[in-house]
Amino acid sequence: MSDVLNYNDSCLFCKIIKGEIPSSKVYEDSFCYAFKDINPQAPVHILVVPKTHIVSCAEIDRKNSALVGHLFEAIAVIAREQGLDNGYRVISNCGPDAGQTVPHLHFHILGGKDMGEKLV
Repeated sequence: MSDVLNYNDSCLFCKIIKGEIPSSKVYEDSFCYAFKDINPQAPVHILVVPKTHIVSCAEIDRKNSALVGHLFEAIAVIAREQGLDNGYRVISNCGPDAGQTVPHLHFHILGGKDMGEKLV
């Protein structure tokens, strides 16, 4: 996993990571940043983003897969810190047809209520 961060100056999430746009941070380490969603879909709704700009899951490859693995380690820590002991959902939208509105890889942590089995 590279310590070199790659930002996109026009990306909303890159601006949030750099502190140019305010957010409600819940977690940060050298490789990822997590903050509360401004339009929560559950009592707990947190976005986890890599500090390196990756457009979506479609760009995950051998060079960045360790970083993505680290994001999932962070997701587990965040879920515990948020008290999501009964479970939570992790979602990533990939591309416009899936509803991805910010072209920066991110994972939604949703929890704090019974969401049932149906996904859509």
